[in-house]
Amino acid sequence: AKILQLEQYLEQNPKDAEALAQLGHLFFDSNQVKNAIDAYEKSLAIEPEKTGIITDLGVMYRRNKQPQKAIEAFDRAISIDPSFEIARFNKGIVLLHDLNDVEGGIKAWEEIVEQNPMAMAPNGESVDALIQRMKNKK
Repeated sequence: AKILQLEQYLEQNPKDAEALAQLGHLFFDSNQVKNAIDAYEKSLAIEPEKTGIITDLGVMYRRNKQPQKAIEAFDRAISIDPSFEIARFNKGIVLLHDLNDVEGGIKAWEEIVEQNPMAMAPNGESVDALIQRMKNKK
């Protein structure tokens, strides 16, 4: 119902970047990957500097089996805000798990720890501990 409401609102207000982002989030949460990508891209065409939206777009590219486009999105978010940990963390995940680039993934995570030694992964584990575990697996 919320998706339908937003879509109807956007028919009248197609340049509302925030509404487009909200629509993207609803598609994200309901795993409608292609619709989320479309909504996020439209939002970013209006407001291109939103690092959170760029990062969510990267996650959707990953779910859409486009790891290279995901990396490009994360790099774009990092270039706008080098301290944005979520983009760096997700970049590490894509490098490690989708592109089998263990070195690159570890490097992405080490850059987080350089900025914030106390950085935590979404699962509550310290990023530093994740790095050590990856290094031990190599």
